[in-house]
Amino acid sequence: QDNSFEQFIINYCNEKLQQIFIELTLKEEQEEYIREGIEWTHIEYFNNAIICDLIENNQTGILAMLDEECLRPGTVTDDTFLEKLNQVCATHQHFESRMSKCSRFLNDTSLPHSCFRIQHYAGKVMYQVEGFVDKNNDLLYRDLSQAMWKASHSLIKALFPEGNPAKINLKRPPTAGSQFKASVATLMKNLQTKNPNYIRCIKPNDKKAAHVFNDALVCHQIRYLGLLENVRVRRAGYAFRQAYEPCLERYKMLCKQTWPHWRGPARAGVEVLFNELEIPEEEFSFGRSKIFIRNPRTLFKLEDLRKQRLEDLATLIEKIYRGWKCRTRFLLMKKSQIVIASWYRRYA
Repeated sequence: QDNSFEQFIINYCNEKLQQIFIELTLKEEQEEYIREGIEWTHIEYFNNAIICDLIENNQTGILAMLDEECLRPGTVTDDTFLEKLNQVCATHQHFESRMSKCSRFLNDTSLPHSCFRIQHYAGKVMYQVEGFVDKNNDLLYRDLSQAMWKASHSLIKALFPEGNPAKINLKRPPTAGSQFKASVATLMKNLQTKNPNYIRCIKPNDKKAAHVFNDALVCHQIRYLGLLENVRVRRAGYAFRQAYEPCLERYKMLCKQTWPHWRGPARAGVEVLFNELEIPEEEFSFGRSKIFIRNPRTLFKLEDLRKQRLEDLATLIEKIYRGWKCRTRFLLMKKSQIVIASWYRRYA
């Protein structure tokens, strides 16, 4: 019920993961259709970049202001941190606080004076500011490192080299928030170089009971996880896309004109192939560099035809090999019979 600094940075990570989900499944998907020249009606969706900016902006972000409070000389408390948030984020549409002078929530009794609320992509979350400054400073880790380095056990000492008094850096160590922010940035950079697959888990009820579905809870998760927009984009778009060269290479055996070799541009070969197979025009579209197939059943049909063709080709190869083998054996036996007969006649 009481969300503090730990839950705040966890939710920040969730926001970044949702952002890359939006980038890869909604934004990139629609931009690819436009880039390939496919006729497309843009589908609106909520982009949570504004929430990520509220947290991680280098000047006005919550983490930046928290670090600034930790560095500031003088009396620094969680209340002074909240006051700073109220000054900088008061007009932000996803930030709520009763202490803000221009707040729209002065009479919101569900929001205590020592808290602030962020409207995340998955709903509103209220954070208790108590402990934010101390947890961000992370002084315990430095004290722990120094204590562990003094241990007599060599392994423990080796695990905490930063506790060595001779190597004490006068530069202020990074805060917990800045370290977490850097780790999240590294994770995002890594994910963007990959082709991730997403599994969205829906919590059916709050009691963790079997066979119980809370309709309101499930609908809330589906709405805020961006699944409705994702389904709309997928239904309006194409289930499969592939560059012309590998597509022609995979399915060219299904058409006499393209098998075994096609002399010409790959796109023209794919057009000939699809016309030969009599695939309905509404089932595919030709992009600048890719073929787009709308329904999975069309792809399954192509795969079934390819599988059958491979079996036919395997049978043909086997038939030719067996014929060659039998003919070779026959010719060898015939040659041997002639040699034997000639020697027998000479003897007789």
